[in-house]
Amino acid sequence: MSNIGSYEERLRGFDWSIGEKELGYKKGDKINIGWYCSDRVCQMGKASKLALVWENHEGHVKKFTYNDIRQLSNTFASLLCGLGLKPGERVCIFMDKVPELYISFLGILKMGGIAQPLFSAFGDESLHTRLSNAETAAILTQKKHVAKVRKIREQLPQLKHIIVVDSEGSPLKEREVAFDMERVPRVDDWKAYESTAETPSVLHYTSGTTGQPKGAQHVHYSLIAQYLTTKWVLDVKDEDIYWCTADPGWVTGTSYGIIGPWANGVTQVVLDAGFGAEKWYAFVERHKVTVWYSAPTAIRLLMKEGKEPVAKYDMSSLRHLCSVGEPLNAEAVIWSKEAFGLPFHDTFWQTETGSIVITNYPGMPIKPGSMGKPFPGITATVVNPKTFEPINNPGTVGLIALRPGWPSMFRTYWKNEETYRSKFKNGWYICGDRASIDADGYFWFVGRDDDVINTGGHLVGPFEIESALLEHQAVAESAAIGKPDPVNMEVVKAFVALKPGFAPSDDLDLEIMNFIRKKLSPLAMPQEIEFVKSLPKTRSGKIMRRLLRAQEWGEPIGDVSTLENE
Repeated sequence: MSNIGSYEERLRGFDWSIGEKELGYKKGDKINIGWYCSDRVCQMGKASKLALVWENHEGHVKKFTYNDIRQLSNTFASLLCGLGLKPGERVCIFMDKVPELYISFLGILKMGGIAQPLFSAFGDESLHTRLSNAETAAILTQKKHVAKVRKIREQLPQLKHIIVVDSEGSPLKEREVAFDMERVPRVDDWKAYESTAETPSVLHYTSGTTGQPKGAQHVHYSLIAQYLTTKWVLDVKDEDIYWCTADPGWVTGTSYGIIGPWANGVTQVVLDAGFGAEKWYAFVERHKVTVWYSAPTAIRLLMKEGKEPVAKYDMSSLRHLCSVGEPLNAEAVIWSKEAFGLPFHDTFWQTETGSIVITNYPGMPIKPGSMGKPFPGITATVVNPKTFEPINNPGTVGLIALRPGWPSMFRTYWKNEETYRSKFKNGWYICGDRASIDADGYFWFVGRDDDVINTGGHLVGPFEIESALLEHQAVAESAAIGKPDPVNMEVVKAFVALKPGFAPSDDLDLEIMNFIRKKLSPLAMPQEIEFVKSLPKTRSGKIMRRLLRAQEWGEPIGDVSTLENE
């Protein structure tokens, strides 16, 4: 049973000041996430407690105490300041899930920089788009990824430094710095930058339907919500061994893979290796994981392997399971209860919300397939898509809407205030997802309200894929949609009209797929390409993705009065 009281108890008299008091923060104080996640924990008498247990695909393990995290994040902060970087400048982290990623994140915040984590599988074009938009001043990376950065370096005049954290035996080029975290002298004493509640902290890029990816800007005050939701929803206790499977290139991997657990002073484990059911079960057994936060895609892959592999391992350490990134289907909840003796608790939130906003709270009856209820302190409803007025009829589908004002809400889109403002209607933040609310107040997800593709919990913008497709010599026109997939929820499907002189073929199909994989990322690569003579367009020339998607999903086509050929 949870140690944090029932949902109903927590709702009564809730105020975000509960989190402030527990963290020792008062309005107007300095608040630096990097300091709170390391120095403060050490001051609480946990300096020798394990903060991070890291394991790679070869089974090599590294362990770091909170004092290690404190000193090493100081060392990163000192390095960045020594290079002349200033508070407010964007510092990108472009690494696999190595210890340097987690620790440098705190170091960037400690020196006043804005941390910009990016998924290490991004290709050079995806990387360029985001670094260029953010006018990133420095990037921390590994030698296995530095070639992508070198390829675009000359197109990034703002990029002053490329810091390679594992460059031993590898020649460096101009503007590149070698930094071996475990060999350089540690910095024990470092005064963290005196950031305040509204000082920018993290810049996370999220995909859009049209235009380039948008940078959601968060602030240091987000810590209050990330700390409290980790404690109450993920139910972490002092003695827990916590595992969040998300990559910090995505917001889950920072909010709940760095900030939440370390602000709570718990031990977290990280597996820097690909998916494998038995590999994961062995990891849980070996490290005696108690709280596990994962994604529906991974859970469905575990389901695919069946219950037999589970029986080979001792999973008795597990006591609380949560899921994030996309809707958790009812079958997965039922299966996990049978396989582990525990249900996965779905949690709903976004890059823009910064922390969990709707959830199956610990101890609350789970309705398999439901998102649960709003977290205390979050006012949530569904609104009419046209009037943006709340819908009061149980079961009626509307847009999920949140009342602004929670601590971790994003403060703007980087250099895109107009799009930011468009997200707010009638006093509500509109999430861009459709759901209904039942008579008991539980939310039920229906689908996204736009064309963004949710593949394995990662949002991929069709515009970015289509733009890249058009760069291929054979492609005249393109459209990208999400196609239903039993494991990943959606995968990318591309519709391609070819230029004269090119004919559809399996070889061309494969060539185009790999072209996108290299330019953008494996997630953006189409799993299927359908060659067409032309694409459905409105009379104004806009490609009707909605029509293609409806045909693919077997949904009603709807109004086609604006279709070019009607």
